[in-house]
Amino acid sequence: MMFKLWSAIVKDSRVLWRDGVGLALMFVMPIVLVIVITDIQNSTFNLINKNKLPVLICNRDTGASGMQLVEAINKVGMFSIRQLPKNQDEKALSDSMKKRDALLSIVIPADFTRKVMAKSKTTAGKALTSFGLQADSTQKDLGDVSPLKMFYNPVLQESLRLSVKGALQSALQLVESRQTLRTLYFDINEKPLPGKLEGEMLNSKAVINDTPVSSNGSLKPPNAAQHNVPSWTIFAMFFVIMSLGGSVVREKTSGSYIRLKTLPTSYLVGMFSKQIAYVVVTIVQAIVIFSLGIWLFPVIGLPGLNLPQDIFGLFVVTVLSGWCAVSYAICVGVFAETHQQNNAFGAISIVILSAIGGLMVPTFNMDTSLKTIANFSPMHWCLQSYYGLFLEDGKLSNVIGYLIPLILITIVFQLIAVWGLKRKNLI
Repeated sequence: MMFKLWSAIVKDSRVLWRDGVGLALMFVMPIVLVIVITDIQNSTFNLINKNKLPVLICNRDTGASGMQLVEAINKVGMFSIRQLPKNQDEKALSDSMKKRDALLSIVIPADFTRKVMAKSKTTAGKALTSFGLQADSTQKDLGDVSPLKMFYNPVLQESLRLSVKGALQSALQLVESRQTLRTLYFDINEKPLPGKLEGEMLNSKAVINDTPVSSNGSLKPPNAAQHNVPSWTIFAMFFVIMSLGGSVVREKTSGSYIRLKTLPTSYLVGMFSKQIAYVVVTIVQAIVIFSLGIWLFPVIGLPGLNLPQDIFGLFVVTVLSGWCAVSYAICVGVFAETHQQNNAFGAISIVILSAIGGLMVPTFNMDTSLKTIANFSPMHWCLQSYYGLFLEDGKLSNVIGYLIPLILITIVFQLIAVWGLKRKNLI
């Protein structure tokens, strides 16, 4: 029995070695994808966390508050400010954004300082009245401060645009609060607010310590490689459908299953040999892509991949993920009548399963219905298992809850494939 199984494995390995297109799809394409996607996501992380967002500011105000607002925006730390002449109109602003490759431009209105001063005096007067002190009753309320105008490039994502608006609102609030404090202090003490006291009153902020959640208490934040290398490794594993599914179709159309009945062996030998051979291929895929993340990424300027502490758990997750990918490929190959059907359905279904499984769009960004559908994607459970090891630095025991559904889905694929073979009288 073992000799028959070994002979079948050798045969399937030789068939696989001759499939140059299949090998390219299983290795070259995922390698290119993982490098390109990781570079793109790392650039996005750097744009938000390290690099400053270029912003054009047209300050039409000639007073002190306008300059203070520019300084406050600069101190936010996420903007690279470039000031424009105050007489530019909206068309000129749009042209300047294109010429200077800026995603944002801000217009400070001409009456900004006057409105801020008036509002601060009104607010200070109300505060004095509430204290039981006499306020200046001649001060007229000129209404709210004129809104800033923010022009943005439509390619700017909404999440980043909202972050920018929040930062601008904080800077605007700082300017208004500073002027209100100065006015209130002067009305009470009849002398300017000391700079040191002003700084203490405006800059006394509570500290926020951000800590990534992990299974073992590790404080090491994940990088772009930790996110992308596992996900595109799974994508590569499932693309064995192009070679393995085609092999199953070829054996059906060539009559190999019929000839197998005349031999002193079981069809299970052929099924097991294919699964063993291709599971080994998926393990090699993981080794190659993980190696790129560890050694190549730092050389080309990308963050290196940090392997989880539980290497045995990583091996188990890789084997089970590969087995699921192989089972799905065999299942599709059994029902496909031609190579074209196998390749077309296989490629499209993998893209769909990866999309709903969280490889392309994180599941937390999906609505409730799509999150429910994601549970039926085998890639979702593969990804959650890898993330439990890579991002949360967990152990095998921490991802058992993800592996059980993955095993059940794999068994379902196996049973459907056997049922299909029997239905077609191939076994």
